[in-house]
Amino acid sequence: MAALVHMPSGQSAAPSVDDNLDGTVTVRFQPIEVGLHELELRYNEQPVPGAPFKFYVSDVGKGIVSAYGPGLSHGICGEPCHFRINTKQAGAGGLSLAVEGPSKAEIRCNDNKDGTCDVTYFPAVPGKYTVVVKFDDRHIQGSPFTASVTGRPSIRSALQVGASSEVPLSLTDEDLSGLEASLRHPSGFEEPCHLKRLRNGHVGVAFTPREPGPHLVSVFRKGLPVRGSPFRIEVGQTEMGDASRVLCSGAGLAHGMTHQLNEFVVDTRLAGFGGLSLSIEGPSKADIQCHDNADGTCLVTYRPSEPGTYIINIKFADRHVPGSPFTVRVGGEGAGRLTERITREQRAADVTHVGSQCELSLKIPGTSPFDMAATVRSPLGLSEDCEIVDLDDCCYSIKFVPKEMGVHTVSVKHKDLHIPGSPFQFTVGPLTEGGAHKVHAGGPGLIKGEVDQPGEFNIYTREAGAGGLSIAVEGPAKAEIDFQDRKDGSCGVRYICPEPGDYQVAIKFNDEHIPDSPFSVFVSAALGDARKLTLHALKEKGLEVNKLVSFTVQYNGAQGKLEALVAAPSGAEDEAHIDYLDEGHYAVRFLPRENGLHWVHVRLDGIEIPDSPFRLMVGQMTAEPARVHAFGNGLHNAESGQPAEFIINTMDAGAGALAVTIDGPSKVAMDCKEVDEGYKVTYTPNAPGNYLISVKFAGVHIPSSPYKATVTGTGRAQSAHEHSSVVVETVTKSATTNQFSAMMRRYSSDASKVLSKGNGLVKAFRGQKSTFTVDCRDAGTNVLMVGVYGPKYPCEEVNIKHLGNQQYQVTYVVKERGDYMLVVKWGDEHIPGSPFKLAIV
Repeated sequence: MAALVHMPSGQSAAPSVDDNLDGTVTVRFQPIEVGLHELELRYNEQPVPGAPFKFYVSDVGKGIVSAYGPGLSHGICGEPCHFRINTKQAGAGGLSLAVEGPSKAEIRCNDNKDGTCDVTYFPAVPGKYTVVVKFDDRHIQGSPFTASVTGRPSIRSALQVGASSEVPLSLTDEDLSGLEASLRHPSGFEEPCHLKRLRNGHVGVAFTPREPGPHLVSVFRKGLPVRGSPFRIEVGQTEMGDASRVLCSGAGLAHGMTHQLNEFVVDTRLAGFGGLSLSIEGPSKADIQCHDNADGTCLVTYRPSEPGTYIINIKFADRHVPGSPFTVRVGGEGAGRLTERITREQRAADVTHVGSQCELSLKIPGTSPFDMAATVRSPLGLSEDCEIVDLDDCCYSIKFVPKEMGVHTVSVKHKDLHIPGSPFQFTVGPLTEGGAHKVHAGGPGLIKGEVDQPGEFNIYTREAGAGGLSIAVEGPAKAEIDFQDRKDGSCGVRYICPEPGDYQVAIKFNDEHIPDSPFSVFVSAALGDARKLTLHALKEKGLEVNKLVSFTVQYNGAQGKLEALVAAPSGAEDEAHIDYLDEGHYAVRFLPRENGLHWVHVRLDGIEIPDSPFRLMVGQMTAEPARVHAFGNGLHNAESGQPAEFIINTMDAGAGALAVTIDGPSKVAMDCKEVDEGYKVTYTPNAPGNYLISVKFAGVHIPSSPYKATVTGTGRAQSAHEHSSVVVETVTKSATTNQFSAMMRRYSSDASKVLSKGNGLVKAFRGQKSTFTVDCRDAGTNVLMVGVYGPKYPCEEVNIKHLGNQQYQVTYVVKERGDYMLVVKWGDEHIPGSPFKLAIV
């Protein structure tokens, strides 16, 4: 492996290349210039795919927004690309992101609440992607960045097995479900750990030692320490996990065959304590099973369904074992693909009128009428509850009587969360437009399935008008499809697959894919004993980031291995920790690290139990997509090479991630700016044709989304499909704040002419009143705003008294020592010297 860096000045430098002895290398380079750099990488004299890689070196100083991370320079398609944005001390301003390239790249942004945010995007095909980062409507240093995405995604199967160290504790508690524990390492690092019932019946703690020395385990029940806590555990050097001592053997590490079990043995007897992780990547899923031989060895089997080259990764104590990753050539026959397709003609729905009853029929498996709620929002923004009629078998009729003409928004929720497809658009009066982009589909049958059991979903075609609807199911076997037209603009689909595997469900209207089609669905084998499992103490709402979440699973006589996987809002997936409590009784624990909707998959021998995945809400979700609406000519027509724009109104909709994507025959230059009522989106298409504009708020389509814009003019299409997107973390807007902003703009003021004086601008004494005066006589008309912020908490009290003639006296009291910051603004602008640094003594 050879590497060379080309600097902005034209000079070149050779970075160091270190072999990690695990199939990877680390390239290190210390930049000495600011600007765009290029990294050339060659392996055996041949360029590495995606090279040269471009990266930008910033001169980071106070108040400068910067971005860094691998996702700004390179990535692998189908895998998350990460980078971080640092806005510390940059002042007020909106942050906007966009990723443009040869495919749709979903963007997710997580605010770390410390002036930084972590950004993840998911490219689907190889190519050059442009990453745009703007702060306060201006490009940050290095933006736009160019990321080289290589390779097609291989299918990965992973398994976490074995064993961290298990140490008994002097605990007499019989019930472990109410206990929480944390582990402090010798270095001072503290993390949650998991209690479990050991094979001898004693209570113990399971953890992977990463450093020798004394470890302290603190155990709590209902927030209070139990007797004897914290418990001290000594870890010696010989007990540390050593991956180099793991032995792997067996034919399955060299070659294999499709549709049969291939096996190998992993021996950890000489390797100390550590967790064993296995993963297989290749052309198909390869179900992994690990059989513990109870002697420090385990037998691993896998069954691929497609021939080709597979990569087997084996790690112990988070490090590759000798020989890993292994390259395995799998022979044999592939599974083959069969397709079943039906086509139905959908007539236009009857026109509804003011005062007439409107009805929407839906089937929502796994729901109870007691947990259902529905509201309708009129074109004027008035909301009222809908009538929900329970038709049995999880079928519902949503009814309302409109009081005005126009497009209404019907929100249907189960346990306070929108069902798939909600909110629905419902036009009272004649339809204004139609087409495939107005068709919506949703339901469990588009997420998962089971052999010989019906997979069900709804298709809502009312707003699309008349046309041909086709449904195709493609997979390892031919599916049976049943179609039910409810004659109200909605229909139900059931399909049954006779064999397990990966299936695709394609839905077209007038020969065009509807939004999100085709859908990928994994159909598992028959549930069997998985049907017997039940969950207890599962809390679905009110959960907090970095606070342990736990629930229990009862086997009820079932046999098999329990697995649990947690999918976070960013797309990251982690194995949950499973502890044995008693015969047929297990505790499942995990630590959420993001706010938002999490999906918990619970499986027995790889098969999802009933109702899995389960929805858990971490943090509070204030965003309401049904209250967002978009308007403007840019949603419907535009001219090639000319900017088009539209407004997204987020008033009274709460705060959430606003994602705008535009798909069409060319890339578009897109920008998003904050305005009083929400956000203004501007885009410039480069070729004529039809463009699809999707607007999502908090991950859900807003009413009427996606929109179809017809672009005229000249230009040449770059490909059949190009994708552009932008994501903005919005703030809460209301009519009150909008009126205040408009009022503030009408004021004429100059903060630079404000005068301030007094000891309270320099220092203060703990628990005593500190004062200073502010003179705004020559600064025009505006509002004086004062705030004091400390190292941990704001100050106890701030009082502003108007002395007359635009002169003010400010008094404040703080109760903690430390360095504080005093902010004084005249309107939206800092006065001279603000923010002031205070020393509290």
